[in-house]
Amino acid sequence: MDNRAELGAFLRSRRARLKPEDARLGSGYGKRRRVPGLRREELAQLAGVSVDYYTRFEQGRNGGVSDSVIDAVAAALQLTEAERAHLYNLARPSARPPARQTPSPGQLRLLAGMAEIPAYLVGRRTDILAWNPLYAELLGSATAVRRNTAWLVFLDEQVRARYVNWEVKARNVVAYLRRDHGRHPGDAAFAALIEELSAGSADFRRLWAEQEVADRVGGEYRMRHPAVGELTLSFESFQASGDPDISLIAYTAEPGSASATALEDLAKRVDTTT
Repeated sequence: MDNRAELGAFLRSRRARLKPEDARLGSGYGKRRRVPGLRREELAQLAGVSVDYYTRFEQGRNGGVSDSVIDAVAAALQLTEAERAHLYNLARPSARPPARQTPSPGQLRLLAGMAEIPAYLVGRRTDILAWNPLYAELLGSATAVRRNTAWLVFLDEQVRARYVNWEVKARNVVAYLRRDHGRHPGDAAFAALIEELSAGSADFRRLWAEQEVADRVGGEYRMRHPAVGELTLSFESFQASGDPDISLIAYTAEPGSASATALEDLAKRVDTTT
């Protein structure tokens, strides 16, 4: 992927979502507008740089842009912390090829010990490095031909059907992919994955074009399982030591809830089939 094109597309998308009044330019600022959001000259004014300088930055023609300029542009665009980090990654792409990811023995033992908690280890490109039997049962993916979260969510109809709030899951996955791409722009396997997903899913193309970026933190998904019904599960993300691109994701249910009972029933079902 062309990193300069990615930088330009990201900055244009962030400009487009800001209205003049959101940026304290006033609702009457430039009434006759031909573009959504802020114009380049408006963003340059807010960031305290010349229009020409910002234009060259957005086009990827400013090789040695300073921290202060990147920070000023990020502040003017009202970027989140994840988006700010993504902007830095795009403005200063790493030339190092990504190393192969392998879970440590300790990480695998921890995962195996979480028998009553659906959990998995995820790496770059949302590759699933390992999962426990309960997570595979919850997702209905034990026999999946591809262990990659994005591939499963967008191209595996059985997995897609397990998410009651599929759009929330899909948006999160795409935002994680966008973050990973900024960190590793030279990853050929990443480019191949995006091409495959784009060819196979109109939903992926739609969401990928929105340029959203997010870190894995935590949240909630509503799941459905043919044996136990619907479950509302919270997930937490824990960054693995030694590799910032590997995370442990674990799902839990509110104690005493119907979802907790359903999760317990699902764990018993896994026990009898393994």
